[in-house]
Amino acid sequence: MWRIALVLALALTAASHALAEVALPWGVEIPREDCELSAGGVWSEYDGGADCLRYFASPGIDAAAVVIVVLRGDRDTWVGRKPEDIPRNTSSAQTALAGVLAEEMGFPVIILSRPGTFGSSGDHLRRRQPEEFLALAGALDDIRADHRIGRFVLMGHSGGATAAAALLTLGRDDIACAVLTSGAFDLLERAEALREARGSRSRPGLDLTGLPHPYDPMEHLDGIVDDPQRLIVVIGNRDDRVTPFHFQRRFHEGLVARGHRAELREAAAQPPGFHDLLGNPGARAAAECAAGGTP
Repeated sequence: MWRIALVLALALTAASHALAEVALPWGVEIPREDCELSAGGVWSEYDGGADCLRYFASPGIDAAAVVIVVLRGDRDTWVGRKPEDIPRNTSSAQTALAGVLAEEMGFPVIILSRPGTFGSSGDHLRRRQPEEFLALAGALDDIRADHRIGRFVLMGHSGGATAAAALLTLGRDDIACAVLTSGAFDLLERAEALREARGSRSRPGLDLTGLPHPYDPMEHLDGIVDDPQRLIVVIGNRDDRVTPFHFQRRFHEGLVARGHRAELREAAAQPPGFHDLLGNPGARAAAECAAGGTP
């Protein structure tokens, strides 16, 4: 009898492990054939390379007139962690999160993983280099075509706001609205300012990643397509110690100077960094923008 019990116990343990969801990879190169077979995988080819990006969608994106695309902030401190130790690092968890956000905002949502994070190939330590934004742009092209989506509302926070701004500068004409919270702009000047504030040595010409020649949306504002209906909302806190507010203001001023509809808003933020905004002003603005109103 004990042998039967042991066999049953082992079988149940094996079944449990089989049912356990595999964590999403980080910074792993993914062949095209594997990418195209994976749910939510999109193969993005761009000048100089190709990446497999993962996206996680709520119900209702097919043939939707408007879909809100969420771009997360930097996760460089997670790069060296085991994938299974990273919060919500499974396909089901990310898909569930997209569903929750869609319920809250009242529109279909896609969470698009930046290169090197949450299942996307690429190197997150090379964030803000041109290839990051080119890969995201190519992925959006394919996602829009595959799901017959009308237009996107971009919602990005911190490094995700920088990515959303970069997508605007790449000449996209399918952006109904962009909401940029606590975004990083004037990247090299920002890097030097933060080094000085932290007592670190000066490294002129290098981003905080340690890499030269980042793609700075501030330097590519002329690439933004004229669209009198599109609204770009910049939201931040004047005490932000991560992405200083005066750089966000400068980005907004550059938009207005070129004739774009843009608003600069201030919001309460969590001390001591004053970088993470309180009350989800970005989500509220994105939802109202998607509905055709003014946040």
